[in-house]
Amino acid sequence: MNKEEQEIRKKSPVQIRNKKASFEYFFVDTYMAGIVLTGTEIKSIRLGKASLVDAYCVIINGEMWLKGMNVSPYFYGSYSNHESKRDRKLLLTRREIYRLQEALKQVGYTIIPTLVFIDEKGRAKVDIALAKGKKMYDKRQSLKDKEDRREMDRAFKNF
Repeated sequence: MNKEEQEIRKKSPVQIRNKKASFEYFFVDTYMAGIVLTGTEIKSIRLGKASLVDAYCVIINGEMWLKGMNVSPYFYGSYSNHESKRDRKLLLTRREIYRLQEALKQVGYTIIPTLVFIDEKGRAKVDIALAKGKKMYDKRQSLKDKEDRREMDRAFKNF
């Protein structure tokens, strides 16, 4: 991720995060992908009505698909409203998809979405990460580190 991409993410009015992902996985590599949406889906995402809980990515026939992402139906939508948990196609280059496909052949690796945001042109983008699952002792260590940082911040504020 370069600084330009980080600035785009910070400026985005909508940032839907997968908070559980950093607790469950180690991130090996991250990619920014476009997402194919229908009209009412983009409206719901702009309102922040989406969730990445239990979402994951798969590669089928050389195409990356996002499964399990919940985009709530648009309130003002009519009969043409979208299905909330449908599979959505992600837009990546062939080289990126091939690189991810080769990495998935290793045991313990998966691809998960970490962030959905709107870029400066109004398009929805998804940050996906090649991730390796954490063991139970890694999760306990993460919780301990988080608690230590919290205590240090408290001590620094009181000082």
